[in-house]
Amino acid sequence: MDPQVKRALISVSDKTGLTEFARGLVAAGVQLFSTGGTKRHLEANGVPVTDVSDYTGFPEMMSGRLKTLHPKVHGGILCRRDDQSDMNSAAEHGIEPFELVVVNLYPFEATIAKPDVTDAEAIENIDIGGPTMVRAAAKNHKFVGIVTNASQYGPTLEQIQLNGSLTLQMRRSLARDAFAHTASYDAAIARYFAEHDGEATFPNTISTAMKLSTELRYGENPHQRAALYVDSKYTGPSAVTARQLNGKELSYNNLLDLDAALGMARFFKRPAVAVLKHNNPCGAATADTIAEALRKGMEGDPLSAFGSIIGLNRVVDVACAEYLAQPGLFVEAIIAPAYDPKALEILTTVPKWHANVRLLECGCDVLEPAKVDWVVRPLTGGALLQDADVEDDDESEWRVVTDKAPTEEQMRDLRFAWAMTRHVKSNAIVLCKDEMLVGVGAGQMSRVDSVEISVKKAGERAEGSVLGSDAFFPFDDGIRAAKGVVAVIQPGGSKRDQEVIDACNELGIAMIFTGRRHFKH
Repeated sequence: MDPQVKRALISVSDKTGLTEFARGLVAAGVQLFSTGGTKRHLEANGVPVTDVSDYTGFPEMMSGRLKTLHPKVHGGILCRRDDQSDMNSAAEHGIEPFELVVVNLYPFEATIAKPDVTDAEAIENIDIGGPTMVRAAAKNHKFVGIVTNASQYGPTLEQIQLNGSLTLQMRRSLARDAFAHTASYDAAIARYFAEHDGEATFPNTISTAMKLSTELRYGENPHQRAALYVDSKYTGPSAVTARQLNGKELSYNNLLDLDAALGMARFFKRPAVAVLKHNNPCGAATADTIAEALRKGMEGDPLSAFGSIIGLNRVVDVACAEYLAQPGLFVEAIIAPAYDPKALEILTTVPKWHANVRLLECGCDVLEPAKVDWVVRPLTGGALLQDADVEDDDESEWRVVTDKAPTEEQMRDLRFAWAMTRHVKSNAIVLCKDEMLVGVGAGQMSRVDSVEISVKKAGERAEGSVLGSDAFFPFDDGIRAAKGVVAVIQPGGSKRDQEVIDACNELGIAMIFTGRRHFKH
């Protein structure tokens, strides 16, 4: 039989919805016990509450560090009602059972997110008593309900009002969420120490704590389940945190492409657009205006751009919307810092696909490169961890290795091509012209295949283009397959570099070695 909820211990940092919840508990005949700020909040709102110190006979001390760490508190939470020894001990020491514990923890993550936070402030916002009560109640969920989030107030109160108790199924569900809550909290603290102690070594343990955002219709394929989780520590613009303004529900594949499109577009300082299909760019460009960048990006590979995902690093203006609304174009989703109101009206009323197109805004004016420290890749039974490939390359280390040097115009395109190589799956070959992607060869087992595909995609536009390669050419055949290319940028480092250089000299192609590779597996 489910235990009747007669006594509740409440200690929360986030007071959202607390007054209404507490009043509902009192109306249901539940006696409330609380401490510190929570007690003062309840009293100020006319909710009757007993001070935990009056119950324990032990005062709050050490500036609030010591409040609930007492046997009469934890005994009341951990006491097993079906264990006579536990009940005898409780009776002997005047311990009363709690059937409900309501706790959320000190705002550690919110504190460390402040730009001027000190280490002392961060340390003081590490909760001790709270996690102890949460874990104790969750462990003893057979008899105790543990509420750790305001979103749980409604369902919890509803059951208590209806039955005077919580079902075992609900107590177990609350316990599961409680353990996830403390795990996330501890992970944030561990991450704070790792990041702020400046250690160059990798952490001994990787703690990943993310919260369920939404269940998706399915994964990469209809037979796969999928869900989206959110890293609460990351507060910058992203596909995960963006607000959807229009369109159908986002799919697993949509989110992958939106994330990649946003990452490419925000990498550039000038107005930039990335056009994605299957997690690789079929178009990309920079220009003086975002509308011009969009036009160039969509024209990079018009056939592949049909049904694409688009990322922009500037506000979508009316010129962008009018371009996208023209007949013959079809877009699955767009992510951008924001939308001009008139542009939003056009996109949601004019094109045939206006009702379905997914429009996401990041809530800013200009997107800057993402600040990401590590990249984690799951493996069966483990994971790989590496530094994110986000650092700018040092052009002072670039070397012209051919007889012919690139022109100033070619250098502009080479910089763009080199930036694009880190966003294309290896073996990556990109052909670029006028700061515009005109041909891509991605994910091929042979670098020559990637070159031939990129040249085929570029067609006539290959003439006068520049080529970017994410890694060195092992032989000169890749260079000889680059029909129409006038300049090349690549890391260098092959045993046959000289053969490749000789082939460029023979064909009148300028080439730069960067000394750095940009594989993206």
